[in-house]
Amino acid sequence: MLRAAFRWASPAGESARLSILIYHRVHRTPDPLFPGEVDARAFDRQCLWLKSWFDVLPLDRAVRLLARGELPARAAAITFDDGYADNHDVALPILQRHGLPATFFIATGFLDGGRMWNDTVIEAVRRCRSPVLDLTGTELAGLGPLALGDDGQRRIAAEGMIRAIKYRPPGERQALVDEVAERAGVDLPTDLMMQADQVRALHRAGMQIGPHTRSHPILARLDRAAAIDEVAGSREQLETITGAPLPVFAYPNGKPGEDYSAETVAIVRELGFEAAVSTAWGAARFGDDLFQLPRFTPWDRSQWRFGLRLLRNFAPT
Repeated sequence: MLRAAFRWASPAGESARLSILIYHRVHRTPDPLFPGEVDARAFDRQCLWLKSWFDVLPLDRAVRLLARGELPARAAAITFDDGYADNHDVALPILQRHGLPATFFIATGFLDGGRMWNDTVIEAVRRCRSPVLDLTGTELAGLGPLALGDDGQRRIAAEGMIRAIKYRPPGERQALVDEVAERAGVDLPTDLMMQADQVRALHRAGMQIGPHTRSHPILARLDRAAAIDEVAGSREQLETITGAPLPVFAYPNGKPGEDYSAETVAIVRELGFEAAVSTAWGAARFGDDLFQLPRFTPWDRSQWRFGLRLLRNFAPT
């Protein structure tokens, strides 16, 4: 039934719609701190559903077909953002088992032992042995002493700090997360993100790689030179790793007008990319701006809820 509904909502040709799914992590087992995030069992089920409902294409091929009005019916693409090691260790074998292609957008500054700023906050909270995280004397003191008595409280604490830090200038942001980690008094992991060899292995396995900047900044808040360095620098590094051209870019965070601007879009065009993806919800149509393609974030564990949410994603925005 859902397969027929997707065919009706997205027929072939100029009336087709392209559903681009966005993932970040695929945990081996459910994460007690963020139980709603995708784990291996859930991802395996979702891949099974996607293969049944959609014609899943490599993103670069799907973009070219979309531009020509030649998409097949029920077209979809799978993407991952940031470059987590579990993309290689957990997601890749599942994708291979189902025969599905995917595109992995990598923030290159965190390869080979780096860690994203938000993961510093999350892991500091996860590993802190104190029932309270005291931020007195820091710029986050307004959040008050943060209760860490159980996983629910830890999740609330992490999410609150991330919201308070996210849109600060990069240097200030890093200083704050370093202070949070120091207050928590923990040793932080250095294996959350991929090694360059794992990126290379994804490419050799037939997966597409794409740049996602060096340091995952808010591009709209950078000057032109800094934005160009972030975008072009990440592409150059990944081209060196893979030995292949990288035609599609992903904006960090990805909210139009907030995380990236019209000038950012112009920069990506000028650098010679064929397309770029955002995190605005929707399914792309023939004639849409190829440099602001929408994506859909899957989270439902039920097959019908997952399918119906995907179907609603075709609704006009």
